Amino acid sequence: MKTRSSYWNLIPFCKKQWPLYVKGWVCILFYVVVTLLLPYSVGQVSKFVGTGNLPQVAHWLGLTTLVFLFRSIFQFGQTLWMIDATQRVVYDLRRHIYSHLQKLGIDYYATAQTGDLTYRLTEEIDRVGEIVNKLSHQFLSSALQIIAIPIYMFYLNWQLTLASLVVAPLMAWLVGAFGEKLLVLSRRSQSQMANLATLLTEVFGGIRVVQAFAAQNYEVERFSQEAENNRLAKFRADRVRAFQYPVIGFLEACSIMFLFFVGGWQISQGNLTGPAFVAYLAGVALLLHPIELVTSQYNEFKQTEASVERVFDLLAIAPNLQDASNAKPLPPITGKVDFDRVSFGYESDRPVLISLDLKVNPGQVIALVGHSGAGKSTIINLLLRFYDPQKGQIFIDGIDIKEVTIESLRHQIGVVPQDTLLFSGTIAQNIAYGQTELDFEAIARAAKIANAHDFINQFPQNYHTWVGERGANLSGGQRQRLAIARAVLRNPRILILDEATSALDSESEGLVQEALERAMENRTVFIIAHRLSTVRRADTILVLEKGRIVESGSHSQLLAQDGRYTQFYARQFQE
Repeated sequence: MKTRSSYWNLIPFCKKQWPLYVKGWVCILFYVVVTLLLPYSVGQVSKFVGTGNLPQVAHWLGLTTLVFLFRSIFQFGQTLWMIDATQRVVYDLRRHIYSHLQKLGIDYYATAQTGDLTYRLTEEIDRVGEIVNKLSHQFLSSALQIIAIPIYMFYLNWQLTLASLVVAPLMAWLVGAFGEKLLVLSRRSQSQMANLATLLTEVFGGIRVVQAFAAQNYEVERFSQEAENNRLAKFRADRVRAFQYPVIGFLEACSIMFLFFVGGWQISQGNLTGPAFVAYLAGVALLLHPIELVTSQYNEFKQTEASVERVFDLLAIAPNLQDASNAKPLPPITGKVDFDRVSFGYESDRPVLISLDLKVNPGQVIALVGHSGAGKSTIINLLLRFYDPQKGQIFIDGIDIKEVTIESLRHQIGVVPQDTLLFSGTIAQNIAYGQTELDFEAIARAAKIANAHDFINQFPQNYHTWVGERGANLSGGQRQRLAIARAVLRNPRILILDEATSALDSESEGLVQEALERAMENRTVFIIAHRLSTVRRADTILVLEKGRIVESGSHSQLLAQDGRYTQFYARQFQE
């Protein structure tokens, strides 16, 4: 059973900002001290107002105004420094979690909900920042006033103070009970909001499919159901708050009425003067606002705890792949690749590759063919070390890839995927993706290899042309040629072509194919393809079936064998 609050996880992030917090807390301390002077000064004003002594009234009004001025100055200081500290905490937290997410493997993102991750990194971290600011600023200031003002009130009149605090234990218990209920309801509400964000991300990302299948009304119904679930979850939490505030307010009113009764009785007995009672009431008035703030912020504190839990749940996810403790950068390679009895399955009881042996020499072009699920993409995933094999080893230039850093391994492998993903930014930034400083000469060379230089220069801003979301303002062939330029920019010794021309028309395919042939020169190349024009140029074609290599050879050699490849060729390639 969970006993430790999730808020403890925020302490390391807050500690980094201790100089700002110290400045803010000093201002809070002086703010509370100055506040304690107000009841006395107000009492003095009422004392001299009753006597008609205008000079004394003016004197005490001036002092009271000065007290309010200093109070406002200290309030400004605490607000400014606490907000600065909080924003830095939010920045550090968001950056830390985003950095952690970048370390998680492909297996995590295969099941993760993009909308949920986006919601946690944006809305929920902002909510955490808001409550951190209120806790370190308003809540602390209010809590100090709730402690200091009653002490001062005891000094003024202990009987009245006891009368005013008679219902305090009941109020404290109610605030705690309401807070725990709100925590439970807020967890449900945040979960429903994450579901709604996930749905929106899916639909907007696949809007072409939605419209192609005329499924707009279906999606409206799905959205309406999720929105209704979200509304109900929020309504239940708001209903608790709606009940809490009148109950607490009624108890406060009862306490004040009882206070007036006791005060009137003491004045009638000669134990209390009118000005002293006014000073005491000023203290009570100053106490009401902090109590209201603490009550409302305790509710927010409990509600936001659900967001804190969800944010730090991300940090609890361990990466499935990490660099070994003694991992070293992969030195420049020639491109020799060896798979030594490699077995792998995405699920332990369903193997995809079984004792696979594969030796590829530098500069060799290897084509992988086979039916869906045969293991083609899995070979590539293992080479890129998106996953580690359950058995066997993979070597590049005789070096086990588990013994080198993942970053250095992937820097020497270029990938041209079937579906090119471009990011918001310029064409140059997309070609040099992952590089902070742009070498435009190198970018242009890569674009020329990829047959992209000419169409890029047709844009008014050429390499500075802004690419829309996912490259929507470019054709499929243009996007693919940018992907080739991106892959060859770092001059990798190993190049992976993952069905790079399968979705193109014949004209675009010709330009892309020409670019690929230039990109493949003097590199070790792995090709996953469904088109004959790409496959038959390979030095060796590997036919995979149920995780094993069942045939290997050149295009002509395999056709002469009249085996699996011939059957595959007849069904898939022959026109």
